[in-house]
Amino acid sequence: MSGPDDLPPDAGEVVLGDNLDVLTGFPDGSFQLVYIDPPFNTGARRTRRAMSVRADPDGDRTGFAGRRYRTELGETRAYADTFADYRSFIEPRLREARRLLTASGTLYFHIDQRESHYCKVLLDEIFGRDAFLNEIIWAYDFGGRARDRWPAKHDTILVYVRTPGAHFFDQDAIDRIPYLAPGLVGPEKAARGKLPTDVWWQTIVGTNSREKTGYPTQKPEAILRRIVQASSRPGDRVLDFFAGSGTTGAVARALGRRFVLVDDNPDAVAVIRRRLGEDGVAYLP
Repeated sequence: MSGPDDLPPDAGEVVLGDNLDVLTGFPDGSFQLVYIDPPFNTGARRTRRAMSVRADPDGDRTGFAGRRYRTELGETRAYADTFADYRSFIEPRLREARRLLTASGTLYFHIDQRESHYCKVLLDEIFGRDAFLNEIIWAYDFGGRARDRWPAKHDTILVYVRTPGAHFFDQDAIDRIPYLAPGLVGPEKAARGKLPTDVWWQTIVGTNSREKTGYPTQKPEAILRRIVQASSRPGDRVLDFFAGSGTTGAVARALGRRFVLVDDNPDAVAVIRRRLGEDGVAYLP
C-alpha cells in the first residue's frame, strides 16, 4: 500500500478486498477525512437494473405525440444488506477508522434510522462522547409513500472528530445555498447565500443525471462535495472503505484531494473504473 507521500495531489487508489484486512495495512493517522456509507442492515437484497429506451414504432411504450419506444433492460447489480449482528460487523471497522484519522481528522458515518441510534452509542464508546460533532439529516423527497406511517425520507450522517476541539473545519470553503426567505435578509445577504445547517435538502441521483451509474444506493456528489470541502484541504487524503459507485473518489479528485476507495464487490470496482478511468488512479490488487 502506498504511503501518504507516494501519491501526487490528484492521485487515488481503488482496492478490491475485505475492508477490514485492507485498513490494517495503513499506518496511524493516514487520512484527514473518512466517509463511509456501509450497508444499512435493512434485511433486504439491494438491486438496481439499468434501463434505457430507444425509438421503435413497435415498442412497448408511448411517449410524447404518440411516438413509440422500446424498453431495454441492462445488467442488474445487487448486494445483500443483512447482518445477524450488525455491531460485530461494524465495530472493528469503526475502530480502524478512528486509528487512521489524523489528529485534526473527521469521520462521517452515513446510516439510516434502523441502525443510527445503535451506531451513535457505539461511536460514543469508540471516539468518546466529547468527540461527537454533528448529526446531519439528509432529507429528500423521492420513493415510496407509506400508508400506515410517516414516509421515511431522510438518512442520518453521524460526524465524529479524532481530537475534540482540534478538528479541521473550513467554513469558508463550503458552497453557500439560497435563503428560504431571501426577502427577510436583504439583497446583499440574499445574493451571498447562507451556509448550510445540519439539515441538508438534496434530491437523490436522478434517472437522467450525468452522475448516474446504475449502482444501488449511489449517493449524490453534492452531499460528498459539502463534506470534502468542509473537513479536508486540497492535497489531503480521503478514505471511503465502503466505496460503492465511487462518489467519494469522484468528488475528492474534482476538489484536488487524494483518495483511497475500498470495496469487496467486483461489480463496484468495475463501476468505479468506468467512472474514474485509469488516469491517476491505481487499481489494486
